[in-house]
Amino acid sequence: MANNREYIAIHTSRFIEELIEFLRIPSISTLPEHTVDIKKAANFVKDRLLAAGVDKAWLIETTGHPLVYGEKIVHPQLPTVLVYGHYDVQPADPYELWESEPFEPVIKDNKIFARGAADDKGQVYIHVKALETMVATQSLSCNVKFLIEGEEEKGSEGLTAFLENPYNHDLIQADAILVSDTTILSIDQPSLTTGLRGIIYFEVTLTGPNRDLHSGVYGGAVGNPINILCKMLATLHDENRHITIPGFYDKVPNLTDAERTELNKVPFDLLCYQQSIGIDEVIGEEGYTTLERVGIRPSLDIHGIWGGYIGKGAKTVLPDQAHAKLSMRLVPNQDANEVAEAFTKYFSSLAPKGTKIQIKLEHGGCNAIVLSQDSTAFQAAQNAFETVWGKRPLATREGGSIPIIAKFREKLGCDIILMGFSLDSDAIHSPNEHFSLTAFSKGISTVISFYENLAKLSKG
Repeated sequence: MANNREYIAIHTSRFIEELIEFLRIPSISTLPEHTVDIKKAANFVKDRLLAAGVDKAWLIETTGHPLVYGEKIVHPQLPTVLVYGHYDVQPADPYELWESEPFEPVIKDNKIFARGAADDKGQVYIHVKALETMVATQSLSCNVKFLIEGEEEKGSEGLTAFLENPYNHDLIQADAILVSDTTILSIDQPSLTTGLRGIIYFEVTLTGPNRDLHSGVYGGAVGNPINILCKMLATLHDENRHITIPGFYDKVPNLTDAERTELNKVPFDLLCYQQSIGIDEVIGEEGYTTLERVGIRPSLDIHGIWGGYIGKGAKTVLPDQAHAKLSMRLVPNQDANEVAEAFTKYFSSLAPKGTKIQIKLEHGGCNAIVLSQDSTAFQAAQNAFETVWGKRPLATREGGSIPIIAKFREKLGCDIILMGFSLDSDAIHSPNEHFSLTAFSKGISTVISFYENLAKLSKG
């Protein structure tokens, strides 16, 4: 019988072909026209879990897209790990900036290019293939449960409702939750994410006149919603890039000099960072480093703004409405509901007379989370990276958000390990998203090592 390393080497090509099949499914959760694709992706995960060797797997219907559940119970006395991930993906727009079709995966430079390659299908599939390998080599030393959702990219509403029901907790109870939806510092230096920022997301609409108007007849006499909305949005930051919402920073913790020094010990090349995204200078909150700005400080960004005529040629229209989408990333101690209420009150006050403002909370968002580094599961993860990558992983805080993580900790109370394998350069949520096949292969070995270490450490 082949050992784990031999099994992975023999079957890597097949693993990649299966991942390509997974990536071909345009499972875009935010677009209703892809509902059939969402169901197809859910069934793909279920079928692959069964083929990998779970005892049973099925779809769990929710208020939104289905969850995929699967389990392999070796012995009730062994540690149990719940693997969480998501099979839905972001829209691929703008398509014209892709160098290849977003849902027709291409391999070049030892990377696989496709929407969802890194976020999160490639990382989810690491866990499916790790299980297959351990079952095939009869080396599985823990019980494993899978809970893979289809709405992470739109707020995890169905999974949230599922977790709110105590009846469901026994099914997914575990000693640790293992998540691969974050990044490592580099292909040579692994890391474990110990903190995530929270998020709230809004769409705002400013309405002026009761119809589109001729700018020659009305321009200069009637407020233009686009002009006004742009000014309102610009007001949300001051000259030092501080957010101007009253009370926004009231609960933001002030880290000590020692804590800030520790955070900035993470290897970071500012020039390479700038060059990788094609900029000459970083811009952010005054008084903080780039690592601090994305790790321990809140932020506010506008993601889209539209209104009026945007077709070819000219049309001198004064529009009746203007729209924007924006979000805020939150840090520990900030409460998403309180910040949402403060923003709504403040932004409404900026709308001048003669206009009407509508503020829609796109999804309820989530609070930031900081994870323990003292648990048995965290030690198992550290040891796993060191075994496979040859280097001790560094602890980092990530600027992104996984809304459901805080809910898992609240409802299940178990340790959570954010063991990601993607890179910051993988263009997540952008055109030409990709995932390193080296990270994919080493990720499978790392997950297997995690289970081995967890079993050993749990025995004491």
